[in-house]
Amino acid sequence: MNLATGKPTRLRGRVRVEQGAKRIRAYLGGELVADTTRPFLVWEKPQYPAYYFPFDDVRTDLLSPDGAIVPSPSRGDGESFTIRAGGKESLGAALRYTHSPFEELRDAVRLEWDAIDAWFEEDEQVYTHPRDPYTRVDILASSRHVRVAVEGVTIADTHKPTLLFETGLPTRYYLPRTHVRMDLLEPSDTVSHCPYKGGAEYWSLREGVVEVAWSYPTPLPESQKIAGLICFYPEKAELYVDGIVQA
Repeated sequence: MNLATGKPTRLRGRVRVEQGAKRIRAYLGGELVADTTRPFLVWEKPQYPAYYFPFDDVRTDLLSPDGAIVPSPSRGDGESFTIRAGGKESLGAALRYTHSPFEELRDAVRLEWDAIDAWFEEDEQVYTHPRDPYTRVDILASSRHVRVAVEGVTIADTHKPTLLFETGLPTRYYLPRTHVRMDLLEPSDTVSHCPYKGGAEYWSLREGVVEVAWSYPTPLPESQKIAGLICFYPEKAELYVDGIVQA
C-alpha cells in the first residue's frame, strides 16, 4: 500500500511503482522540461526511487528520438530521447517504456537524474537523488559517552553526542567541535550532498587517515541539529559508545 495516496503498490520482480503526491519539476539550461503533481515513483534500485512524469506533463517539443533502445527485464524496452532546452543538449536524457508491463509507465517519461540541471520537489531544490518517502531521519540529543581514537590516540571524547537515526543505515554519532581534537584534523577538498541532510565537508588527520570524518556546516532545515558537528567513520577510527567499540 502507498502510504502517501492509499493506493496499491505495483510490483514486478525487484521494481516497485507508486503514485507520488509531491509536485516535481525538472529544468535544463534554466528552461522547464517537466512539471507534474502526479509523478510516479519507481524503485529501480532498493535505495531510492526514480521520478517518472506523465507524458502530458513533459515538454515533448524539447525531446527528439535518438534511435537507441534501452532494455529492462522488468520495465520493458525503453525508447531513448535527447533533450534540447535552454541552449543545452542532453543525449539519452529521457526514456519512454511504451510497452511496459507496468500499465502506468506506458504513458510516462523517465528523465535521467544527472542529465537534468535542477530538480524541485514543490519549491525546494533536491540534490543527489530523489527523496524516498519511506526514509526517516531522527536527530536526538544524547548523554552517551562517545570516544573516538586512532592508533591509540584519542581524537574526540564527549558525553554530549547528537545521534542521527536514518532508515536503513547505522546510527551516526555527531560530536561537538569543542570535544574534538580539531588541531589533529585538516579539511579535505572533497564535498558531497545528501538529499536529506544537505552539503557535507570532510576532514582528514594531519598525519594519517584520509577523510576520517565529515560534517554538515549548513544542513537542510530538517537537519539543523547536526550543523557544524563532527561525525567519524567507524571503518576508519575506533568508535567507542559507552565503552563498547562499534563495528
